[in-house]
Amino acid sequence: MYILTNVHGIDLVTGMESCKHVFQISGIKVRDKKRVLIEGIYQLGGKYIGGSVYKHCTTHLIIPQILPSEKFLAACAAGKWVVTPNYVLESMKNGSWLPEGPYEVAIFTSSSAAFYPVRQWREKVTKGRITGAFQGWRVLLMVQEPTRRAMFKRLLKAGRAEVYNSPPPICTSITHVMAKPVTEKSKSLNAPCYPVSHIVQHLFGSNRVTMDFSKMDDHLSETKAGFLDGFSNLEAELRSFAVKKEGRPRLCFLEFLGYHDPCRPHTQAVVADLSNVGSMIECGLFNEALESIRSAVFPGLLPPATYLISLLEYAQQGNATSLFLTNFHQVMENLLITNPPWLAPSAVKKYYAQVLQCPQCTMGLWPLLETAVRYCMTSSDTCHPHPGPTLPALVRFYCDILALCLKLLKGELHSFTSKEFAFPQQARAPPASASSSLLYGTFWTVWERTTLLSRTVKKLLQLLTEAAIMDFAEGAEKRELYLADTLLDLLSVLVEFWCQQHFKLNQSLVEKGLKDLSEHLALLSQDVSPAVLVELVCKVRSTRLRLVIADAIFRNLCCRNGFTIGDEPLSLKKMVCSYLPALGTLAQSPSVTSYKTGKTSHSCRSQGTS
Repeated sequence: MYILTNVHGIDLVTGMESCKHVFQISGIKVRDKKRVLIEGIYQLGGKYIGGSVYKHCTTHLIIPQILPSEKFLAACAAGKWVVTPNYVLESMKNGSWLPEGPYEVAIFTSSSAAFYPVRQWREKVTKGRITGAFQGWRVLLMVQEPTRRAMFKRLLKAGRAEVYNSPPPICTSITHVMAKPVTEKSKSLNAPCYPVSHIVQHLFGSNRVTMDFSKMDDHLSETKAGFLDGFSNLEAELRSFAVKKEGRPRLCFLEFLGYHDPCRPHTQAVVADLSNVGSMIECGLFNEALESIRSAVFPGLLPPATYLISLLEYAQQGNATSLFLTNFHQVMENLLITNPPWLAPSAVKKYYAQVLQCPQCTMGLWPLLETAVRYCMTSSDTCHPHPGPTLPALVRFYCDILALCLKLLKGELHSFTSKEFAFPQQARAPPASASSSLLYGTFWTVWERTTLLSRTVKKLLQLLTEAAIMDFAEGAEKRELYLADTLLDLLSVLVEFWCQQHFKLNQSLVEKGLKDLSEHLALLSQDVSPAVLVELVCKVRSTRLRLVIADAIFRNLCCRNGFTIGDEPLSLKKMVCSYLPALGTLAQSPSVTSYKTGKTSHSCRSQGTS
């Protein structure tokens, strides 16, 4: 490779002084470590280029380990040296630049054999066989997101590809169409269409599967172990002071009871580097992306919603391992505990509303919940087709998502009703508005909020009935998913929320809402066996809801068997004067209690005794 310079040794192409050692650094975030490397580079007569994007004039890239960053992939495609930090540190001790070979970044496999992912391209470029890994490629780049499109354009150009943002003139033939996402339009062009992950596949081939970015050689393990020592004493003292200053107990409610992690405001949030996560996702490295997010969940710090949405979409496709699905659930659990939306600004609620929805449908939280339940029960009637047959790992994942959403809504309910969490020594945030809550937004439209039995609540009752038949009919010892229990808890939460929002202003509205809901559930379950109904009623956690459901189911049963029961509210007098005689008669004639098909007549529901 030749560099065109003038008489002063200035590169006429880049404008930089001709130099055999022009460095960029990637993956080293500790300032003290980075400062030592930069000082060493200049001390030995080299040059350093900062910034987050790859530069063509770079000759060497320093990385502590293999990582799917733009700089690493571009340096690999361009055939540049990719070395560990020890190359600079050992050269400083030597007083001059050492040969790069022993410090070239490598991966050590289980057989202790070293794999050098960059060497093949560097040797081909050095010998003049090619000018870059993508030489001869004429790429039509169809990536919707502008930042990502620019990144992939730089990466392809580093490997000497010709890149077009729109179809070129007819005289220029396209060799590759790179799309994100791959659509029918991108497939219809007169060239092979690939996802952008094909870039990594081309660079590393079959070795891409073995490239575990969590593995390092011995030298890098020692470097990582010493990272913590790079923090100054002052920084450690400030960190400790901030934790103690901002520490306060979390909202005491169920799973959050006794949680005392510090809650830092966003202005003091821990700075985490997630700059490579987008590249990992684009390259299909979902496990590595999830691990990066997992290590960066702190109070006051929310990873970009688009990353979590992409990971959720990958989970729904059925290709994810059980370990990935479990880790994703743990990440969401940690995120909820460290950043509960009921103790945060409204923007955090919008964040959860954006993340907790089907990535393909983007219709809100309820379609995701309905899809989760439907897939667990029958794997049909979901908002979009899922891979078949039913995958046990995906069923368990959806159950975990249901439990996570239930926990979130429980916390939100408690935040509106509890008066016990007050911190006089700290400035209190203004109370959150119930109208902007996730509970309201999920189960009621703006026009339905004075009605408990909304369209979505009716769907929930239908799912509850089907789940109860599946869970309770064969006996509790055979149950595995506990869908009915989860849906009953969810129903109790939303009923309590709605009742508490309206009880003080309009008690009669609350009574009517409870009656309408219980009668609707009684109609849905009129063909369900008594044993299932007993299980269902006993497991309702809301006391007021349990009473009205039991009353409605018993009135429905009596009316269908010829007994007149008043529709007045449940009371001791009603139980003694109406229910006990009816129970005695039904007990003497077991055949009468068998459930009849058909809907309960409106006249039956309206009958009563004064």
